[in-house]
Amino acid sequence: MRSGYSVTHSRNPHIRRAQEILRRYPEVRQYFGPYPLTGLCISGVVLLQMLMAFALRDAGWLWVIGCAYLIGAFASHGLFVLIHDATHNLVVRSAPANRLWGIACNVGQGIPSAMSFRTFHLLHHSHLDEYEYDADLAFHWEARLVGNSPLRKAAWLMIFSLIETIRPLRLKKQFFDKWLAINLAVIVATDLVVWLVCGWQGLGYVLLSTFFGVGLHPLGARWIQEHYTVVEGQETYSYYGWLNPIAFNIGYHNEHHDLAGVPWVHLPKIKAL
Repeated sequence: MRSGYSVTHSRNPHIRRAQEILRRYPEVRQYFGPYPLTGLCISGVVLLQMLMAFALRDAGWLWVIGCAYLIGAFASHGLFVLIHDATHNLVVRSAPANRLWGIACNVGQGIPSAMSFRTFHLLHHSHLDEYEYDADLAFHWEARLVGNSPLRKAAWLMIFSLIETIRPLRLKKQFFDKWLAINLAVIVATDLVVWLVCGWQGLGYVLLSTFFGVGLHPLGARWIQEHYTVVEGQETYSYYGWLNPIAFNIGYHNEHHDLAGVPWVHLPKIKAL
């Protein structure tokens, strides 16, 4: 590692930035609030995943793996971004309804992550880069183990979905509640249906799509882009490249942290303004 962790004692910079933006550009308030058409996006992407799973029910595993990497990873990653909007209650106004939309995203991913993500992601915003509350920060042992080796970094990114599963365990927050139980029950049931209708190949496609979508994949690079310090004193970074339209504008990460009440569809407007 070049320098390990940077220790600061200042408040979350996005709080100050949000105040300054709202003072200087009050017109950004028009972009706050839910965007119900996100529900159509969720439905469409989940339907795509189910149709692909059905189409691959009798395919060879090389086809399953190839389709999961080249098609499914983009779909599953998109569902992660839409879970992210549901976490911020940006699909509809009702918080329980947003939770249900998040769980619906998991149907196309095969893993019950939406409710645990909701808990630790909101902590990520309120306690940005605080080791005991922000699951986006690596464990100390994780950082030492990966170090500066390109090979270990590649292996680390490949299994990033597993790493993201264990990181929240260190946080000073209880995760298990009725919503997590509902999330688990719904996805176990829908995975069973996918397996019964589409076989191991269909279910394998769905699960591999998720494994690839947050791992060693062009879209998986965003986990590095968002908060790993490249410029001293800057904690958050944005990406404005061509992958944004198929990744629901998740690259506009500074804009999101500054104004978390703006849904994905309006983030480029914030940047333009």
